[in-house]
Amino acid sequence: MLINPRILFRKAHRWGAVLIAAPFLVVLITGILLQVKKQVPWVQPTTNKGKSKAPTISLEALLTAVRSVPEAQVTGWEDIDRVDLRPKDGIIKVTCKNRYEVQVDFQTAQVIQVAYRRSDLIESLHDGSWFGDPVKLYVFLPAALVVLGLWFTGIYLFLLPYIVKWRRKPIHSSNSRTA
Repeated sequence: MLINPRILFRKAHRWGAVLIAAPFLVVLITGILLQVKKQVPWVQPTTNKGKSKAPTISLEALLTAVRSVPEAQVTGWEDIDRVDLRPKDGIIKVTCKNRYEVQVDFQTAQVIQVAYRRSDLIESLHDGSWFGDPVKLYVFLPAALVVLGLWFTGIYLFLLPYIVKWRRKPIHSSNSRTA
């Protein structure tokens, strides 16, 4: 028994959408937040400007500056996740393990800004890694593949009425009678 592709694609489209509803909603919401991370300081702190374009402070002076910020909870280098040197802006962004970002002028070692950074958390939710590798691999990856299938079935279902209309169109021959 041959299954009608129209019915098969409609059912696949409907059930595929139900199966991936939760993970896809997470991906959509976090994707929107990541798209506006530079415009929304709640997601990622804005980058400030330092006094110079050439770094002059030592790593020890940087660590001392970051230690002076109570919210950062930094006692040593092990409390720092990463250091981002921005010559164009004249600052060093220090991202702490507790997700606080401390921006330090790299000429004066003055703390310019301290803010909570949510973009890394949002990114890990977006790709599924926050939930762990098994969820990332066995939930988010299949959900992405189902979304790809939804795209194909959706295009097919969208074009189907036009295809049917085109097939039903009468063919006019060039040898038709003239009155």
